[in-house]
Amino acid sequence: SQASFEEDGQKQPAVGRWKPLMPSKGSKEEPESGCQDAGGADETQSTEQLNVSRLRSSSVEIREKGSEFLKEELHKAQKELKLKDKECERLSKVREQLEQELEELTASLFEEAHKMVREANTKQAASEKQLREARGKIDMLQAEVTALKTLVITSTPSSPNRELHPQLQSPSKAVFRKGHGRNKSTSSAMVSAASQNVTPEPVSHECKEVDSILFAEFQAWKESPTLDKSCSFLDRIYREDVGPCLDFTKQELSELVRVAVEQNTLTIEPVASQTLPVVKVSAEECGGPKKCALSGLPRTCKHRIMLGDSGNYYYISPSCRARITAVCNFFTYIRYIQQGLVRQDVELMYWEVMRLRREMSLAKLGFYPSEM
Repeated sequence: SQASFEEDGQKQPAVGRWKPLMPSKGSKEEPESGCQDAGGADETQSTEQLNVSRLRSSSVEIREKGSEFLKEELHKAQKELKLKDKECERLSKVREQLEQELEELTASLFEEAHKMVREANTKQAASEKQLREARGKIDMLQAEVTALKTLVITSTPSSPNRELHPQLQSPSKAVFRKGHGRNKSTSSAMVSAASQNVTPEPVSHECKEVDSILFAEFQAWKESPTLDKSCSFLDRIYREDVGPCLDFTKQELSELVRVAVEQNTLTIEPVASQTLPVVKVSAEECGGPKKCALSGLPRTCKHRIMLGDSGNYYYISPSCRARITAVCNFFTYIRYIQQGLVRQDVELMYWEVMRLRREMSLAKLGFYPSEM
């Protein structure tokens, strides 16, 4: 457009000088001035049109260039926005991935920490259990060693100890002398320990025959000895012997006695030889020397029992003591079998269990030795 504008300017004819429209004073050539005025007006008009066309073409050119520049800038801005959108999307994905990895790492760390705590608690509980069992075995073995020393020392050829040599006793006394007077005493531990190595002497003129059902139940229990009374062997003994033997008139106290016997926390001690310390003067004593706490009958009570470490004493009659002692002897023996302290043939252990069951049967029927 600029080139065409220059060409148009070159093709225009040359114009003369501008002349005033009005003649000057003293001029005599009026016709000539009129012609010149008409020609000057035409020239002026054409010049103005030329200038207007130039301005129009320039404005159009400027507008076109401006629109092209704006389009280019808009296109550049759109490209930059697209690139920024892609970058934002990529960064968002990276952030989401990092957050997910952080959550998974945190969860795995917490799970690992909880697992370590559980394992530590389990190991601690197992160690404490093993420690308690080891201490119990040590105490029991120490008591047995002490009792063995006592019996060996007190047994001489001239004056043998009848507890250590049951064959020297009469058959009627041999049945009951193995009952312990105090569940936690060393004498009862020694009696049970001696019964492991000495075969029980049968009563004179007595025949024995193994019951196949009872022997099968005992053999099954011996494979995996346990104190859980849900097994067939102990379930039968609980129903036929232990339950009836510990079923006294005072039901509530009978249940407490049964639990204490099962947990090995019952203590039997003689009344006459027991001197109470000052701290036990206020302890509760049920019954009395002339009344049994379990049967509620007026009886001469030479012994009393304590359940656990409660400090409460209950006077019991000789018959009740014989029943409790028979059950304690049975539990002591099966505990020794469970702990692997009895080294005998299965049949010999079976007959010892049957002998202890017979003691419980006699005791629950009211038979007890006179020395009780």
